[in-house]
Amino acid sequence: MQTYSLAERPDLVDAFWAIPGDWPPFMLEDPTSLFAYDVAVEAFPQLHLVVLDGDEPVARLHAVPLEADVAHLPPRGWDHAMQYAERMVAKGVTPDLTTVSLIEARVAPKRRGQGLSGPLLFEARQRFAELGTRDLVGPVRPTRKALEPRTPADEYARRVREDGLPTDPWLRVHARLGGRIIGVAPLSMVIPGTLAQWREWTGLPFDVDGSVEVEGGLSPVHVDVAGDHAVYVEPNVWVHHDLRPTAR
Repeated sequence: MQTYSLAERPDLVDAFWAIPGDWPPFMLEDPTSLFAYDVAVEAFPQLHLVVLDGDEPVARLHAVPLEADVAHLPPRGWDHAMQYAERMVAKGVTPDLTTVSLIEARVAPKRRGQGLSGPLLFEARQRFAELGTRDLVGPVRPTRKALEPRTPADEYARRVREDGLPTDPWLRVHARLGGRIIGVAPLSMVIPGTLAQWREWTGLPFDVDGSVEVEGGLSPVHVDVAGDHAVYVEPNVWVHHDLRPTAR
């Protein structure tokens, strides 16, 4: 397998986008992602990686520049990082790459369980360090948090096995490569919609006030029947990779 950035291989842009995912339908309705994904890929090709198995694209990774204090990362997490990058592009500003935020690491569903996510993250660490990145952070979406949508995110993130590694598989991949959990982004992704939209996205009735669990959600959806809207607020886990030579 070979990994390339879109700066190295701009001809792989279509292949990059062609890698399928298995996000719940409502996750594709985040207002930020509707525009910022395209902007980020075009503006920062060196931070977007694609893995080929022969000629077949099997995995990809998104990342964007971020201006942030690692000790006080923004509570809006994913949305904040994407919107920051989008604003910099709109202003014509070229941000440095001292701090970079991971956005998504995607492995094609049929290639899951083949150990691709760890090498992909390792490759990103190496490449971004060569670009001058000192702090690689990420509002990580824990793989199995959706099985416990009502468990507080901080409590979930702090769970460890007997060997001291996180119980969550994706957090564990980060930890094995030197990533350190430094907090929760409680407002990482906010997805509002009318009740009709949420019914379409989930197939659920959304006819009672309160919180509703939806398949794939890391937290329940907040429903206001009289107001004809529902809002999903996703918590992510901030992870920090120190890419300074001494740390690596």
